[in-house]
Amino acid sequence: MAIELSAPTERPLRLAFLGGGHNSAVGYTHYLAARMDGFFEVVAGCFSRDAEVNRQTGRAFAVSEDRIYQSIDGLLSKEAGQIDAVCVLTPTPNHAETVVKSLQAGFNVICEKAIATSVAECRQIESALAASDRFFGITFNYAGYPMVREARQIIQTGAIGRIQQIYCEMPTEHFARQGANPQSWRKKDYAIPCVSLDLGVHVHHLVHYLSGGKKPLLLKSSQASYGKVKQVVDTVSALAEYEDDLSVSLMWGKAALGYRNGLRIRVFGERGALEWYQMEPEVLHHATEDGQRYVIDRGQNGLLEASELRYNRFKAGHPAGFVEAFANIYADFAQCLVGGSETQAITQNFSADVAVQGIVMLERMAKS
Repeated sequence: MAIELSAPTERPLRLAFLGGGHNSAVGYTHYLAARMDGFFEVVAGCFSRDAEVNRQTGRAFAVSEDRIYQSIDGLLSKEAGQIDAVCVLTPTPNHAETVVKSLQAGFNVICEKAIATSVAECRQIESALAASDRFFGITFNYAGYPMVREARQIIQTGAIGRIQQIYCEMPTEHFARQGANPQSWRKKDYAIPCVSLDLGVHVHHLVHYLSGGKKPLLLKSSQASYGKVKQVVDTVSALAEYEDDLSVSLMWGKAALGYRNGLRIRVFGERGALEWYQMEPEVLHHATEDGQRYVIDRGQNGLLEASELRYNRFKAGHPAGFVEAFANIYADFAQCLVGGSETQAITQNFSADVAVQGIVMLERMAKS
């Protein structure tokens, strides 16, 4: 999936934010990522229900005052035909309502994960999407890291043989630290534990992305609460059987002291193995059946994807990271919105379909 590091149209695509105030967890990251390569500009928004936060965010994002709206409904009504997509950055429990409204109003939609809090909400989104001819993409940003994309290409060439095992974990410490006080909507669980909506969707997506879209068939899960926010689940693990005799072990949580973000994925095949760790994002470890072990990085010769211009905003040795990975997802979505030969491949990996598959799995895990 390659596009040149230049705007895909004569002008940046016009984007409106629904949510994403300056006091939110992800708003500024999306703002930076969307604008990084010149593919988008944020021209309108309803950034917060708090009028002052809304106004301050609009000013910080250089949005004209007459395009800072006090309600999502107001924005959708006034901006029809004026923007290329809305970006849904409201708290996850509000995603379904906001996405459905946006699709019904005729907007293309970019949505922060998780797509929804339950399978029932997903069905509402699917129905609205089927009734529209709009684009929908979800920002599973870890699949934007160049070395994750390199790993996928290595796997697809057959270099490590048939995949037999995948281990993916995402331990973090946020609920175990002293003074833990998450946002109010994260202090309750839904049809799916909130920790799974925050972290589990990423784990599911990475397995989907690297396995070539294989689906789970059977699973057994456990969940617990070990941190300081006692009323919610904060740790989840599962063993799963996927298609083609693929064995998968999954874990994520917010009570693992010492881990700011411990996302790690290991893929074992018949003839080799790959490992990637989010805290060392420029490095991919590759082991072969003859006992050799290699370290692959973005600067070496012979790479399959990570050497492309779009992934090298500056030369290797100057690490790219989380915001750049987000920007790579926005570059994908820009390609989709203007059309092109790569659109189908992009949408297959960041579609509502894939996001809903994750919610189905996570809800069944909660019932396990």
